[in-house]
Amino acid sequence: MTAVRRFLSRGWLSAYAFLYVTFLYLPVIFLPIFSINTAATPKFPLSGFTLHWYEDLPRTPALLDAAWNSLVVGVSAAVLSTVLGILAARSITRYRYPGRRTINGLIMAPLVLPEVIVAISMLLVMLQLGLSLSLFTVVLGHVLVCIPYSMTVLTSGFEGFDRSLEEASADLGESAFGTFRRVTLPMVAPAIISSLLVCFTISLDEFIIAFFLTGTEATLPIYIWGQLRFAAKLPGVLALGTLLLVASFLLMTVAELLRRRAARRTQNEGGLYA
Repeated sequence: MTAVRRFLSRGWLSAYAFLYVTFLYLPVIFLPIFSINTAATPKFPLSGFTLHWYEDLPRTPALLDAAWNSLVVGVSAAVLSTVLGILAARSITRYRYPGRRTINGLIMAPLVLPEVIVAISMLLVMLQLGLSLSLFTVVLGHVLVCIPYSMTVLTSGFEGFDRSLEEASADLGESAFGTFRRVTLPMVAPAIISSLLVCFTISLDEFIIAFFLTGTEATLPIYIWGQLRFAAKLPGVLALGTLLLVASFLLMTVAELLRRRAARRTQNEGGLYA
């Protein structure tokens, strides 16, 4: 009887997982399918096979400008978020002080707050500070959103770190900064690279924050939003979306592999977003 219950529970769990993955990713699968369709309307049956929409992407100056803006914003947000995440993760995992859990909860707050509320709040703050909306304000907004993800990845890398390595370095006469640079950072390097990739991916795909904080320089999500108003532009948007989907998948895969490598090095098995 127990074996039957186990079989049924596993069967229901497998069925649930299958239905969940299908519901989540089936619409995404249609994206690359319709992006190679000769017709401008995404519908079945397909009219034919073509790569014309992909070939037109490099010939669109507005798209290239938006891609460059997204690259600048993504790299800047990833670097700033990772630097701040390193400081915060080391502080939370290494030291015990009053309010540590509260501070950690406040840092993670953007994960649970509605993004539109965060975006409007940041817009009001930027205007009160007299800052004009530009890529700089978008970077600041993306840093706020990316830091919780960076903290999660880096905390996994710092937890379980063998402090005896740092003590041995100090006994050999190395300074605190030298120990951090030569001993600590190399040990958590996979987590740092993983944090950079995760933050870059989050920034690349972020729309709501960019929508409220961008000025005249559009990022890729804003460019895509603008193109959706024209039916003739839809195939190009599908092609661009397919490329972004593939890029995000590859970046997140590499980030998770590096995260697991860092977890093995520090004997910690937390999940990427655990």
